[in-house]
Amino acid sequence: MVKVLVMNKPSHIISYGKLTTVWLVLLTLTGLTVLITRVELGGYKVLGALAIACLKSGLVIAFFMHMKYEGRLLRWLLFLTLATLAIFIGFTFFDVLYR
Repeated sequence: MVKVLVMNKPSHIISYGKLTTVWLVLLTLTGLTVLITRVELGGYKVLGALAIACLKSGLVIAFFMHMKYEGRLLRWLLFLTLATLAIFIGFTFFDVLYR
């Protein structure tokens, strides 16, 4: 007979109020992104839109994907993955810039 050890993690329940607040913040940031595209900021337009997109993805990952309630190891692995992705995208931009 095989025994399976199951580790019970304390469950977390996010209230509807908090999820609704995060959703409204995401909608506001989406409106801000649209507003930034209408204002003439030169090269900072893309930087502003990317900064807002990073903030929005952070909110989605933290609350809707419950990463805020995970352990340190999983958070660091997510950070390492996103940093690696950012490095690869940065190398791609440098390659396109100097062609």
